Amino acid sequence: MSEDPITLTKNTGALQGKTIFITGASRGIGRAIALKCAADGANIVIAAKSAEPHPKLPGTIHTVAAEVEAAGGSALALQVDVRDERQVVDAMARAADTFGGIDTVINNAGAINLTNVESTSPKRYDLMQSVNSRAVYLTAHVGIPYLKKSGCGHILSLSPPVDVQPKWLGPCAPYALSKFGMTLLSIGLAEELQDSGISVATLWPRTLVATAAIEFAVGSREMFEQSRKPVIMADAAYEVLITENGALNGRQLIDEELLRERGVTNFTEYAHNPANADNLALDLFLDP
Repeated sequence: MSEDPITLTKNTGALQGKTIFITGASRGIGRAIALKCAADGANIVIAAKSAEPHPKLPGTIHTVAAEVEAAGGSALALQVDVRDERQVVDAMARAADTFGGIDTVINNAGAINLTNVESTSPKRYDLMQSVNSRAVYLTAHVGIPYLKKSGCGHILSLSPPVDVQPKWLGPCAPYALSKFGMTLLSIGLAEELQDSGISVATLWPRTLVATAAIEFAVGSREMFEQSRKPVIMADAAYEVLITENGALNGRQLIDEELLRERGVTNFTEYAHNPANADNLALDLFLDP
């Protein structure tokens, strides 16, 4: 099984030679970000669990590594479980040894289960907290020494603006806690690191994005008709990473809003079905 090809827009070359460590980059949004940065000449560390083909899910660390090389970047494929401290420590050390440092850490790996407290098993609860919020702590804790040496480091986590309305918490409090936790940690890191040359931000899609999470965890593939392609998040992430002097430090960003700030006006081609671009569904945790 393979994912749809990604059409890469023209880049600036600002990431040439930069090393981007992306968790969960074997498919979906992580893959799209990897290819976007690779087209700019970046070194991409594909840190994900999927080393072997899955019967239902497309992509592995090795297939994305091949795509990264074809797009013009350098790739390092590492099988990493972001719940495991030793694996994260070893992966970052290998990345730094291979490419001479680490300039960006992107927390893209995620676990999702949209159930309330009564319906969420302790095992599933622990999984979401570990893969989502705890991983932001762990990758930052391990990565900060490398990022400080960069001089222009970034930590970007794919999590929503903090909005603790009961309507979000009632149906899926365990998942909401894990995602809001990512953002709260990022807000704290932005303050902690503001004088260290590391910029910290979060990024969330305005609409649903056509990924395996939508197909298997949220609804069905039919929901792709109301979704945008992962490349919109890749384009927005790219804008974050080329922003200098901490100008976005501490921001809780939405993909569409950031791209509009940067001059994008036509979003039709981002839709999974451009003919349905005016009938897209908002993502979780966002009001119209």
